[in-house]
Amino acid sequence: MARTPLTQQEIDAALAKLPGWRLEGDRLVKTFQLRNFKEAVSFIVRMSFEAEALDHHPELRNVYHTVDIALTTHDAGNKVTQKDVDLARAIEHFSWI
Repeated sequence: MARTPLTQQEIDAALAKLPGWRLEGDRLVKTFQLRNFKEAVSFIVRMSFEAEALDHHPELRNVYHTVDIALTTHDAGNKVTQKDVDLARAIEHFSWI
């Protein structure tokens, strides 16, 4: 099911409530610094439960204790939608960072 892309104003309003998240191109992105690799992988696993619950899957990059997350909605032409904002909020809710 296609999603409607958010306007720049809607994205700006959402980012104002998502500390550390930013818009890069057509993706919401954030870098998380954990204490070590084990915590980074645990963070990714915990995030996977949120992603599955929302049926929305992030782009991930993990190097040692760093996890980079990028959110975009593929079925909306790789644009930012409410699904991306919802997942970012869910990640922030459980994040122990």
